[in-house]
Formats: sequence, C-alpha cells, structure tokens
Amino acid sequence: MSRPSHSRSNPRPRAPAHVFAALGDQTRLLLVRKLCGGEPRSISQLTRGSRLTRQAITKHLRVLENAKIVRCVRSGRESLFEFNPQSMEELKQYLEFVSVEWDQALARLKSFVET
Repeated sequence: MSRPSHSRSNPRPRAPAHVFAALGDQTRLLLVRKLCGGEPRSISQLTRGSRLTRQAITKHLRVLENAKIVRCVRSGRESLFEFNPQSMEELKQYLEFVSVEWDQALARLKSFVET
C-alpha cells in the first residue's frame, strides 16, 4: 500500500509535542484558562485562590512560556502574563492534519476490507 503524497502547498505541520507536554498538567491548564480572558495578569493575580506558592506558579508559567502558550510582558517592574492564541491555532492546524491522515487511513482500510 502506498502512502498518500502531500502537495508542497500543504506541508506537514510541525508536531507540537512540546505544546502538548506543557498542557499535560492540571495546574498549567488552569493557568491557561485564567489567561484566556484576554487580560494580562501578574503572578500575584494568578496565585490568588491557589494553594501553590508564587515560585511554583512561576515555574509553571515558564513551561507555558517556553512552549509559546503564554508570553510575558513587562509593565514597569511587574511581569504580566498573557495568553498567546497563535499557539492554539498551530495546535488546531496540526490536529486537522492528523484528522485528515486518519480519515484517509480509515478509507484505505475500508476499501481493503470490502474488496
């Protein structure tokens, strides 16, 4: 069975394993949810209502920042964090690509089984 070819205009998206890994933690998912409101928030604001320390929240934010899910912006002496919607667009594109691949594989399997 041959593999489907992809045109150069629709190259395979880069696998965002680092983004999935960063989102694979309940605390980081909660931080992303808090930041999705659109307002940049300080570490103090993000720590409020949590049993985690500022240092723990900071470590989680750094993981999210390294995966480009959030970005840090300076406001005077304060660091504010905001959600980066572009990271989710890249995930969406990757998942759509994988979905098409699976649909094609299932169609080939169906064709094989029915013949």
